[in-house]
Amino acid sequence: MILEIFLFIILYTIVSHVIDYRILKPIHFKKHKWDLNISCGFVDGGGLNADVVQRNVKNFIKVENIYKLPFKDKQFDNVVSSHTIEHVDNPEAFYNELKRVSKNVTLLIPPIWDIAAVGFFMEHKWQFLTLKTKHVNILPKSFKLPYWKYQKKFGQRIK
Repeated sequence: MILEIFLFIILYTIVSHVIDYRILKPIHFKKHKWDLNISCGFVDGGGLNADVVQRNVKNFIKVENIYKLPFKDKQFDNVVSSHTIEHVDNPEAFYNELKRVSKNVTLLIPPIWDIAAVGFFMEHKWQFLTLKTKHVNILPKSFKLPYWKYQKKFGQRIK
C-alpha cells in the first residue's frame, strides 16, 4: 500500500507539472501575441522579448533590472511574464513595474496543484495561492517558501 501511494505521488507530480509547463504554457502563447515578453527565456512572445540573460530569440533586448525596466509608462498594450514571478525577490515590486510599462499584464504562474513547482526549492522563492495558471491584471496572494535561502547555494537568483 505504501509503495502504491508513493508511486501515485510521483506520477501525479510528473503529470501535473507536464500539464502546467508543457501543455498550458504553450497554449497561452499560441492563443495570444504580446507586445512585451519579459523574462522570455527561450520563448518568442510575438513582440519584444526581454530577459536579464542574453537569449537567442527574435526581437530580443537584455534588461539589467526587472524592477526598473527601460521602457516608458504604458509603452505596451500587453505584457506577459511566464513562470518568472515565483523566482524574484519582490513579486509586488516586479508586478508594479509591469503595470507601469503596460496597459494589460498577464502572469503565467505555477498553480498550487503543480506540486513539482511548489517543491522546487532550487529556484522558486514564492508560492502563489491560485488554481489557475493565467492571471490578467491581478497578482494572486502568495507566501514565501521557507527554503528560499538555499537558492543562494544551489539555484539561480533573479534580481
